[in-house]
Amino acid sequence: MSALWTLWWVWGALALVLAIVEVLLPGFIFLGFALGAAGVSLLLLLALPLSLPLALLIFAGLSLIAWLGLRRAFALPRGQVKTFDSDINDG
Repeated sequence: MSALWTLWWVWGALALVLAIVEVLLPGFIFLGFALGAAGVSLLLLLALPLSLPLALLIFAGLSLIAWLGLRRAFALPRGQVKTFDSDINDG
């Protein structure tokens, strides 16, 4: 039996769980990790043999790239501050 971390569906399930956590706790942090896990899952699905250290290194690198990309794509323009003109409780 192969090691658990070499199965593509394990990384795919991890990506799904992290994406669900992102929905519950928004902030684009867990989404970056989910994209990293999905990338490792895709590499394993393509039958690339990865050891655990290499899989974790790829996961970390892809997660960092995804997080930086999400931060750049969804951040406020430089120097702007998010302000609110009304309160949700105002009738």
